[in-house]
Amino acid sequence: MPWKEPGKGGKDPWKQGDQPPDLDEVFQNLSGKLRSLFGGGGGGGDRRSGSGSGGGSGVLPLVLLALVAWVGWDAVHIIDETERGVVQRFGKYTRELDPGINFTLPRPIESLTKVSRAVRSVEDQGHMLTEDENLVEFNYKIQYRVNDAQSFLFRVRDPEITLQQAAESALRESVGANGLDAILEGGSRDLVRLEAKRVLQDTLDNYQAGMSITEFNLVDVNVPPQVREAYSDVVRAREDRERFIEEARVHANSVIPEARGAAARIIEEATGYRDSTVALAEGEADRFSLLLEEYRQAPAVTRKRMYLQAMEGVLSRSSKVLLDVDSSGNILYLPLDQVTGGTSGEAVNRIPPVLTPQNSPAPTADRQDRNTRNANREGRQ
Repeated sequence: MPWKEPGKGGKDPWKQGDQPPDLDEVFQNLSGKLRSLFGGGGGGGDRRSGSGSGGGSGVLPLVLLALVAWVGWDAVHIIDETERGVVQRFGKYTRELDPGINFTLPRPIESLTKVSRAVRSVEDQGHMLTEDENLVEFNYKIQYRVNDAQSFLFRVRDPEITLQQAAESALRESVGANGLDAILEGGSRDLVRLEAKRVLQDTLDNYQAGMSITEFNLVDVNVPPQVREAYSDVVRAREDRERFIEEARVHANSVIPEARGAAARIIEEATGYRDSTVALAEGEADRFSLLLEEYRQAPAVTRKRMYLQAMEGVLSRSSKVLLDVDSSGNILYLPLDQVTGGTSGEAVNRIPPVLTPQNSPAPTADRQDRNTRNANREGRQ
């Protein structure tokens, strides 16, 4: 039937009252329009149909160009040196891409996630108990890098929160094994830091988190503000103690050498005195041994000589000598200081005896007998 050809009664065949349209004609018209849109014109039709076919042939290259651009944009990837690319196909891990130019299937078939392997930092703080049950406030900073991109993305839900919680747990364990003074004074601070780093790395390895800890730094370590003033007093007292110890050490360094020198001098003097005393004693012992031999050979002569030597030693140190003469009852005075000033022994013989008044009682019978015996000896001579 020609298009718009009047039918019976001069009516349009498309407008046949309540009768439904012919389905075959509807599908044919729709098929013709689609062919004209994609460049395939039909065998018949009027001008409007021909013009529609010419416009559809210009849209197809644009659609194809857009499709190629989208595929190139979504399938070509450039991975930096500090990155790794993780490819998922329909949500499942398939492979890891190295730095450089890489290709994947476009989405939604494959998707790419870039993971940076540069050093990252996480800072946190917390209050922890020491071994002696004191509260310490820590500010710490952690530096880490991703060494396994697959594990980093799929093994833990939130890697950064997991890292913070594991770091706090590791630091609590390390702080709990050390005292407050050792941590605040710095004696055990490095040990705490290294031990916390080791425990944290072991924990992340057990989690297979794909992270490697490079640094674990304690930025600030202090007691809480509520007890900071009291602890400052303790610190000042400790500093005073160290200062006093240092002053005592300086004083000891100046006094000890002097004492050592005095001790060495006393030891040398004692050693010299010992040597001289021993030598003198040995000399006296040798002299006594010689004297003993002489005494055994001539006892009387040896005794007399020893007596004379002893008297010589005594009288040589005296300037006056008093002699009690039994025969006359007078005391003979010898001025030895004047006698020793003479030049010969004859002066001693020319010195007249000095007579003193008789102040003693009358001689007894024994003295008279001795005088009589002395007179008899002089008469016999």
